[in-house]
Amino acid sequence: MPKLKTHKGIAKRVRVTRNGKVLASRPGRRHLMSGKPSKRRRQLRRKQVMAPAQARRMKRLLGLM
Repeated sequence: MPKLKTHKGIAKRVRVTRNGKVLASRPGRRHLMSGKPSKRRRQLRRKQVMAPAQARRMKRLLGLM
């Protein structure tokens, strides 16, 4: 069997923790930030833990499953 290649687009966008959780940036941070409350902008800075079904798909693309 040939080696599996990592999906580079996903590799640049997500990070897998030691416990196997998949972290990604939250959507809605690219533009129109001045119209959003400070609280929301602050919360958007944090990473988001992906849902289990989506995390499984991301791990498969990264070659971890």
